[in-house]
Amino acid sequence: MRAVLPAVVLAAIDARLASTDRLLAAVYPGDDGTRQPVHTVYVPADRYTPELPIQWGRAARQAAAAAGGVEALAVDVGIAPEVAAAVAPLVEQKLAREPIEDLRVDFEDGYGDRGDHLEDADAVRAAKRVAAATGANFAPPFIGIRFKSFEAPTRARGIRTLDLFLTTLMDQGVLPDGLMLTLPKVSTVAQVEAMVDAVEALERAHGLPHGRLRFEVQVETPQLVLGADGVAPVARLAIAAPGRIAGLHYGTYDYSAAVGIAAPYQSLDHPAADHAKNVMQVAVAGTGIRLSDGSTNVLPVGDRAPEGWRLHARLVRRSLERGFPQGWDLHPAQLPTRFIATYAYYRDGYPEASARLRHVHDRTSGAVLDEPATVRALAGFVRRGVQCGAITAAEVAADTGIDERALAALATQRRTTT
Repeated sequence: MRAVLPAVVLAAIDARLASTDRLLAAVYPGDDGTRQPVHTVYVPADRYTPELPIQWGRAARQAAAAAGGVEALAVDVGIAPEVAAAVAPLVEQKLAREPIEDLRVDFEDGYGDRGDHLEDADAVRAAKRVAAATGANFAPPFIGIRFKSFEAPTRARGIRTLDLFLTTLMDQGVLPDGLMLTLPKVSTVAQVEAMVDAVEALERAHGLPHGRLRFEVQVETPQLVLGADGVAPVARLAIAAPGRIAGLHYGTYDYSAAVGIAAPYQSLDHPAADHAKNVMQVAVAGTGIRLSDGSTNVLPVGDRAPEGWRLHARLVRRSLERGFPQGWDLHPAQLPTRFIATYAYYRDGYPEASARLRHVHDRTSGAVLDEPATVRALAGFVRRGVQCGAITAAEVAADTGIDERALAALATQRRTTT
């Protein structure tokens, strides 16, 4: 057999596709496999203290105990008894050890307008407390702030709070590895480009490596989902800010109100919410930008606790099944159902995923012949389960013969430049 196309043809094709190769490598590298938190907890800036995760964990355990314990609560929210029995001790350990995975100190809707003097002081105080928590190992794996939006009325205030917070952290000699910065109410690509300008200036001012400061974009306005020109601006974000955007977070109530949904019907599972999130999902597929669902404001407290827990658990599971592995929590009593629903999701899917991974090196055995992309999805699913504590690495090694390093390699096959 001999090939008939001359080398000059291949060279011409390479030249034609050079820009495509650069685009795929720069904008669509795939997920990097680092840990993604299963939730983000929002607290007003003036209420944050280094001890807050411990306090929330204690309150969450007390709430679960009042419901008869974690296992009873799991059954009550619809988890099969055998799965509830398996996840209960894992959830109890989680609430004692790491009740909050990601914490956002909020200077936006949860804080409001308190005047410049007070917000300046709170920004400095919050940074000092984050530094103290990080130094004392009290801080969650991910922590940061949500500052005010880059809309005209709040732009200067938001940038000043961001500056004061980061500058104080640097003055304290602490920049958490899991630092998260959240830009809310984004309406245009230009606002994201302006955020890139801001973090690049802060990096230069503090001598930080280029790209050290990344940020999340909150999708809370319909203008980001469908622009005036009939295209989806959210799909341009990865190109406008390559490597800078860590995640897209759906803003349940701002978005719902903006598209005219009446307050009683604003929810994570409203069709309008699903449309926005479907667009977000397609827009960032392959970019490595993570997705997070929003929150429910029906809190599991008082007489409404059973209703609130069942709703929360259902919405958490629904988000996971639709490819949104993260969401927001607003109250300590939501933590038990966050981890119950999350752990049950991974435990439910683990037997099939582990069985199929067991045959990954022997494509002649097993009932399903998986493509490489499916193998990557299976490994990613199991790895996320391990990262959040729903599955142990020892279980995976025993059930699949794959250790943590090999699992990571299967889950994170990324594009590279040539």
